[in-house]
Amino acid sequence: MPDNIGLDMTSALMQLKNKWENGQNPSFEDLSDSILQTHQYAQTAAIRAVNQFATLRNWLIGCYIVEYEQKGKDRAQYGERLLKRFEERLDCRGLNETLFKVSRQFYLEYPQIRTLFDTRKSATVSHQSEISAMPLHQFMTPPERIVSRLSFSHIREIMTEKDPLGRFFYETECIKGCWSVKELRRQIATNLYFRSGISKNPQILLNSIDRQSDNALIDIRQPFTFEFLGLDAKEAYSEKDLENSLLAHLEEFLLELGKGFCFEARQKRIIIDDEYYFADLVFYHRILHCNVICELKNDEFKHEYLGQLNAYVSYYRENEMHDGDNPPVGILLCTKKGKKMVEYAIAGMSNQLFVSTYMLQLPDKTSL
Repeated sequence: MPDNIGLDMTSALMQLKNKWENGQNPSFEDLSDSILQTHQYAQTAAIRAVNQFATLRNWLIGCYIVEYEQKGKDRAQYGERLLKRFEERLDCRGLNETLFKVSRQFYLEYPQIRTLFDTRKSATVSHQSEISAMPLHQFMTPPERIVSRLSFSHIREIMTEKDPLGRFFYETECIKGCWSVKELRRQIATNLYFRSGISKNPQILLNSIDRQSDNALIDIRQPFTFEFLGLDAKEAYSEKDLENSLLAHLEEFLLELGKGFCFEARQKRIIIDDEYYFADLVFYHRILHCNVICELKNDEFKHEYLGQLNAYVSYYRENEMHDGDNPPVGILLCTKKGKKMVEYAIAGMSNQLFVSTYMLQLPDKTSL
């Protein structure tokens, strides 16, 4: 069982206690702040504890159901109505047929949770369950991380992905990005797992977990999906329409870009040779400590677009970098690109430039 539920809270409260013991004549404001912080720490710890124990409870419920279905002496008597009979007999709010089904699936798909409980095998544990409790696979999220970092609502969404590697991918990205359940659901619906290319090269995922964030390369999705804009790809729209729609849905746009992007400016004015130019969107990446200049195009890739973006990135490198910043990055978003043309256009450029496409409607797995 997890033993660190209250550690963060205890540490924080000890800091407050030491502050009071070492201080002199605390003011009314100090007292008010201490009470508020104590309440917030306790409330956060309580919510975390409830979420963790709910997850563990559901795994155990799934275990009981699977073991009964395999070895219960009167299991055949209830057959397909077993879970409904449980609901009727227990008559307890929250314990219903739907939860029982999900809990059973949770138990079967997350055998590593077993290690959080007593390692002694009960006489009721079936031989099949013992086999499933194998050492953790490299593409299996550690059980402590599952229970402490994901709510059961997140886990339910992730279990809609049938590919075990896909589940591992969404677990990893959800934890790294601190996604809400709503954002996780959207990324699964838009097939982020397939769009990222991880399904074809799982080693990329392991590398992204192992590398240090300070040395990490920026992760550009191929393609981006902007279905939340409500634009119709078949209808005419201008680059300004696209930009306005993205900023009107800024939260969704930042989440689609990935972890670490912070919006800084739109139509950023740049003066080169006494002429005005305007970069469509400018971000700052708080993990990589660099500016990211994003150019939007409502047609297919052209090499002159990359030249324009390269000029903006070079300008930022020379005029906008501050102490501690890394060189800026450029992203060109267009509707279509040719792999070789992009490769030739980027060749020889010293700046870090990326070209990606975007879609305005949800793709299906077959197309991807």
